[in-house]
Amino acid sequence: MTDTVTVDIERSTAIWNDPSYDPATRVDALVAAMTLPEKIAQLYGVWVGASADGGEVAPYQHEMEDPVDLEALLGTGLGQLTRPFGTAPVDPALGALSLLRTQQRIVAANRFGIPAVAHEECLAGFATWGATAYPVPLSWGATFDPPLIRRMAAAIGADMRRVGVHQGLAPVLDVVRDARWGRVEETIGEDPYLVGTVGTAYIQGLESEGVVATLKHFVGYSASRAGRNLAPVGMGPRERADVMLLPFEMAVRESGARSVMHAYTDTDGMPSAADEELLTGLLRDTWGFTGTVVADYFGIAFLRMLHGVAGSWGEAAGAALAAGVDVELPTVKTFGEPLRAAIADGVVPEALVDRAVRRVLLQKAELGLLDAGWSPVPPALDGVDLDDPEAVRGAVDLDPPANRELARQIAEEAVVLLRNDGILPLAAPARIAVVGPQAESPTAVLGCYSFPVHVGSRHPGTPYGIELPTLVAALRAEFPSSEVVVETGASVDGPDTDGLAAAVAAARDADVVIAALGDRAGLFGRGTSGEGCDVESLALPGVQQQLLDALLDTGTPVVVVMVAGRPYALGRAVDDAAAIVQSFFPGQEGPPAIAGVLSGRVEPQGRLPVSVPRRTGAQPATYLAARLGHATDVSNLDPAPAYGFGHGLTYTRFDWSELTVEQAVAETDGELRLAFTLRNSGDRWGSEVVQLYAHDPVASVVQPVQRLIGYQRVPLDPGESCRIEVTVPADLFSFTGRDGRRVVESGALELRLAASSTDTRLTAGVELRGPARHVDHTRRMHPGFTVTPSAG
Repeated sequence: MTDTVTVDIERSTAIWNDPSYDPATRVDALVAAMTLPEKIAQLYGVWVGASADGGEVAPYQHEMEDPVDLEALLGTGLGQLTRPFGTAPVDPALGALSLLRTQQRIVAANRFGIPAVAHEECLAGFATWGATAYPVPLSWGATFDPPLIRRMAAAIGADMRRVGVHQGLAPVLDVVRDARWGRVEETIGEDPYLVGTVGTAYIQGLESEGVVATLKHFVGYSASRAGRNLAPVGMGPRERADVMLLPFEMAVRESGARSVMHAYTDTDGMPSAADEELLTGLLRDTWGFTGTVVADYFGIAFLRMLHGVAGSWGEAAGAALAAGVDVELPTVKTFGEPLRAAIADGVVPEALVDRAVRRVLLQKAELGLLDAGWSPVPPALDGVDLDDPEAVRGAVDLDPPANRELARQIAEEAVVLLRNDGILPLAAPARIAVVGPQAESPTAVLGCYSFPVHVGSRHPGTPYGIELPTLVAALRAEFPSSEVVVETGASVDGPDTDGLAAAVAAARDADVVIAALGDRAGLFGRGTSGEGCDVESLALPGVQQQLLDALLDTGTPVVVVMVAGRPYALGRAVDDAAAIVQSFFPGQEGPPAIAGVLSGRVEPQGRLPVSVPRRTGAQPATYLAARLGHATDVSNLDPAPAYGFGHGLTYTRFDWSELTVEQAVAETDGELRLAFTLRNSGDRWGSEVVQLYAHDPVASVVQPVQRLIGYQRVPLDPGESCRIEVTVPADLFSFTGRDGRRVVESGALELRLAASSTDTRLTAGVELRGPARHVDHTRRMHPGFTVTPSAG
């Protein structure tokens, strides 16, 4: 190799360090100069934990990991640092200092001076001690407000970049198919269009701050049989294409996402981590994705351990590389010595390593990590005395007022009012009994990937790092003239009923009962919601239904407040409760948001991102079902929900009228157009969510009875009205046809303008004419909404 290939003589700078060259030229020169061990070293991470005193990180030992000798690894380089902040409670400024010093060590140890990409979880905020705990993704879905979620993600991304983090492992784009699955709280909902639009907004926000967003879990993870975590997936190709793939397709096309994480599961016998047709054929060759594909934690090793499609660690590494996986996470297992041995034996082509390392290094070039003069000092530590750890401590605030204001706004928009007999808003009752396990638990509002639950639970006695007001405290602040009495009544999931008598007594002596029920987030069976916390049925955990029924029997009006990670069947409360309020782990600002809705200070604005079941065993069931998936007279099981997808009441009233169909007939490559008037006829400000559903009565393959193809949040003052024009491209009626290709067919159709999947307000009969037309990933994916205030 000549110097002219690797070094610009005039600049005396290696080409790969010179940002004046295009990234591909830089990376090609670097790869050509690297040895095989150096290339492989860029393809794995090491799980580490930041030092509490600002020293270098230390390898984190996990029960699934072999011990890692970091010193021995660093001579050839390192691709990623896994969760340097999100492994133990560490002051974030000292965590940034620890990461800085570790990056200095990594750069000094490898001959090309390449730093590592640092990644973190950011599912409900930056998962580190002291960072804002935002509502979980299911609450994002409940807002039906992508611009708001984009703002939140930008704030999260800015915080991560300030302390030296480059990649976030979010969002989850899995579509809920069975609410018994423990990770429902991590999803955005049961509709692919909602998941796609809200998820894409999150990615755009994160990427706008220079943080690599990671789409997960590609694909089908949430469709596991019986709702069991990491269970086989048995869906067919049409469900996969039209439901599960749609959010990823939208995100790859519209968001600028730079990473994808494969799913753990297998579909029809093919594990995602070894699926070349999926990870290369579809993702890259068809959709044009150019970023990195990273392994879900230990997912490559699972090809041998769980799936049985590899007989050795080297075979597992080769299968993943061949499929298109570029980076092994969380730590080196198969991509280390087993991969080197497999290449030496001729089992795995070195060209697969070259392909993966080019993608990894291109991303590092985009992040500025290859530039000459790159500094490991993150923006948060600029101007700080780095030689004095105590001067560094406390220098970084990851929960500033602006973050909390965003968290508050999302929490408020996400609260869903399911039922109200007129009792809400509460008019300062003299005596309020707050009963239930969620009443006084500070962490009741947090999901399983929030830092206090995910990591802090392993460090009892450590402060949360953020303020976590309880629901009772929020209610006392909201109703200062009311006497608020508290009885737990029962735990979240325990069998003990000893507290029921005291709860009933408190309820009888009160003017109103707030029944604070729901979930406890946790991991792998240590909670009732969260990763590995799957359930047999959608009955309330523990004896909470027994508690609820006892409260209803008192005759005191009962307002049910659900703080949970999934929807639950509520039994007779659906008919007998005075009101039902649903909140999906609303984060640290959740209790004041819920209290504000109860008092009327906050207008209810949320809509259900998942259906609330009427029966505990009617799973799997979502609104997105074909005719045979709904109630029939040949089965005694009725899967109809108590409250359907998209449902949510307000304290005002909206009238929908004056529908005009301005373009009722179009060609299969054309557009349909309609318009209607929306009026706030109540006496309060409110926000309606206009939902547009497509109904295709006759198609060449079975279709859902209806599916969401668009929505628009419309705020209106009392008495205000507006004219809403909707343009609907024919592409939105496309589906996967008999030949496996997406097709727009001719025929009679319906466009349903609705307040929910169970509440259609206006229906337009329309028609597409002409030959069937095949479309692909470049098709139009969204309707157009134009909202014009009405005169007068």
